[in-house]
Amino acid sequence: MTATTATLSTSPLPAGRTLRLGLSRIGYEVRGYFRAGDSVFFTFLFPLVMLTIFSVAFSNQSFGRDAAGNGISAATFYLPAMLAAGVLLSGIQNLGVDIAGEKGDGTLKRLGGSPLPVFSYFMGKIGQVIVTGILQAALLIVVAAVVFQVQLPTDPSKWMTFAWVFLLGVVTCSILGIAVSALPRTGKSATAVIIPITLVLQFISGVYLSFTQLPEWLQNVASVFPLKWLAQGMRSVFLPESFATLERGASWNLGGVAIATAIWFVVGIIVCRVTFRWIRKDS
Repeated sequence: MTATTATLSTSPLPAGRTLRLGLSRIGYEVRGYFRAGDSVFFTFLFPLVMLTIFSVAFSNQSFGRDAAGNGISAATFYLPAMLAAGVLLSGIQNLGVDIAGEKGDGTLKRLGGSPLPVFSYFMGKIGQVIVTGILQAALLIVVAAVVFQVQLPTDPSKWMTFAWVFLLGVVTCSILGIAVSALPRTGKSATAVIIPITLVLQFISGVYLSFTQLPEWLQNVASVFPLKWLAQGMRSVFLPESFATLERGASWNLGGVAIATAIWFVVGIIVCRVTFRWIRKDS
């Protein structure tokens, strides 16, 4: 039995079967995600909860005006920030904690002795983030438009920008989530290690606080990380063009958004290649 298992786990499977296994893993991962109440609240619903809190708390305040002189509501101002935060939480926080837990409870060790290819495992994880991320973004946009009367863009080019910023962001954050799963020493410590990282990034990247109100040195630090660029890309979609003057460089700089996020995608791939193991080195 041991020899057979070893043969199955090391022999390459046909590409078609690898893809089929990956697709089945996506369904498995999505079902498992929605069965975990803490994951649903702290990653899927958390941006919606924060959008609701900000929209209600600052309902009587204006966050600027559009070209027609209409006031920008709190819901309109915070919607792009919550969309960017949702991408971060669904990718880095969710996968980082989830995979670290699977290392700690022996799930990865058992998968390492099965015929499941690593590619299919990654496909399941990243596919789960894409599916839940799309559902989360749709929920945020619908609630913002229906409940808080946010005026959504009518220009198709804005939605094209949203699509590529979202997809590039969610894939990059998924890869980074796999990479940071190597940080916790045990599965039990995963939340204590990873959640503070994502929380700090949200505060310094223009999610909860206006980015240009932060000290310049902190803006420089935040500009190293992808969340700042994802939030900027989302603001270019949902906020009036006049708000571009509030960004660093007084422009949306979508080229910079693409380059910075792509660099982090490559960094994440390299780190995953170096650090990911079915079994921890110290186990």
